[in-house]
Amino acid sequence: MSTRVTLLLTGVAAASLVLATTIVSAQQTRRTALRPTVPAYVAQQPPRDPVAVPATPDVLGDPAGLIRAQPSAISNRAPPYASRSVRGSGVRGVTQRQFRAPPPSVTGLPAVPPAPPPPRRAPAAQEDPYAPLGLRLGSVVLRPALTNSVGYDTNPQRTAGSTRKGSPFSRHEGEVDIQSNWNVHELTGRLRAGYSEFYRDREASRPDGEGNLQLRLDASRDTRILLETRARLDTQRPGSPDLTAAVVGRPLVYQYGASAGVTHDINRLQMTLRGSVDRSDYEDGKLSNGGIVSQRDRNQTQYGLRLRAAYEVTPGFKPFVQGEVDTRDFDQAIDSSGYRRSSNGLTGRVGSTFEISRQLTGEVSVGYQDRKYDDARLRNLRGLIGDAAILWSPTPLTTVTLRGTSELGDTTVAGSSGTTARRVSLEVAHALRRNLTVTAFGSFNRTEYEGQELREDSSSIGARLDYKLTRTFSVRASFTHERLNSSAQGSDYTANVAQVGLRLQF
Repeated sequence: MSTRVTLLLTGVAAASLVLATTIVSAQQTRRTALRPTVPAYVAQQPPRDPVAVPATPDVLGDPAGLIRAQPSAISNRAPPYASRSVRGSGVRGVTQRQFRAPPPSVTGLPAVPPAPPPPRRAPAAQEDPYAPLGLRLGSVVLRPALTNSVGYDTNPQRTAGSTRKGSPFSRHEGEVDIQSNWNVHELTGRLRAGYSEFYRDREASRPDGEGNLQLRLDASRDTRILLETRARLDTQRPGSPDLTAAVVGRPLVYQYGASAGVTHDINRLQMTLRGSVDRSDYEDGKLSNGGIVSQRDRNQTQYGLRLRAAYEVTPGFKPFVQGEVDTRDFDQAIDSSGYRRSSNGLTGRVGSTFEISRQLTGEVSVGYQDRKYDDARLRNLRGLIGDAAILWSPTPLTTVTLRGTSELGDTTVAGSSGTTARRVSLEVAHALRRNLTVTAFGSFNRTEYEGQELREDSSSIGARLDYKLTRTFSVRASFTHERLNSSAQGSDYTANVAQVGLRLQF
């Protein structure tokens, strides 16, 4: 009995041990045989042999047929955990490209011809094919020119009556234009010098010249510093009322000066403040008997301060208001007539720059000036002053230039406070061809001596012809008729000047 119980317990224990071992083995196999990223229902599918698909025309026409009968390792059943992401790096899906049918072919449409080549653009017309190219000096462009002329003057000394004597002459003139090519700042200027030599009247030979240089310094976007220097060389005619005696030759007059200012823009409002210093020196005259006529009492220095406010109403219309004070200080307190000529002036002016169109541009201003002298015997010199410069181009071949000015000046005529000078000039240039230009010009000047019954009217009229051979060489010819009518006896004169020359420019 005991032996049977013992065997029964031993068999039950062995069966339990075998059953436990089987369960544990099954659990370990389920945990280790599968990767965590591959679902069990996918991995447990037995591999199948690929089915060969015949390459028939029907199948080739339908790309989807190539894969329609292929076996898939993906089960049709839904995963037990559909909310969880299923990742399988070794499982590849089917792309849409394999199912997309080929686009139908369209037949019967004509072939699209190739686009024609773009039309060739004509080169832009050059403004002036005979303009000088200039000489580049660093970032500054220089345009020098030399002119040599010969001609005849019927009255070289501009004297009246039968004393005049005509003479052939030669004239030599040189000039240079200056223009900078900087990103900021700007330098511009023009220098000119000439000499006229008369062969029959050596005393009439005379030099002349003028020049100016302007420098703009851009301190900021709205602030600019303006610097300028200027000079002028001229001569006096022997019959001038300011010469107290009949002189031989033409005394020289030197005028030079400089100015500095600043311009600031406040939106459309532009404010400019400028100070200037100008100097005038007169050469002594020579008498026929060898004596000297001193003109040192005419040497003077003028100091000025000007304030200008301009407002840009439109890009082509910019009115301004300007006020100026100045002082003229003579080297000699008392002149040869016993008058104290030093004075102080006050000037007000209004005007505008305008550009009505591309064909009409310019600047016009008008004002009033009051000048008070140190000598109580000289009345204040008062009067209207103004400036005008108008450029009109009615056609591309025609240019009309109108200039006018009115100003108050000094004199040494006894008993006269000063002069009122008004000048107007008109010039019409017409291009017959690209290299052939005809210019007609005329001018009229009137000078009145305040406090004296003395008036001078001078006028000139003439024509000029410019024929450009190349960019470098051109021929220039001109004729001018001059006339002076004076209230002083024996001062009227006429003169005719004709000349032709060759101009060399770079």
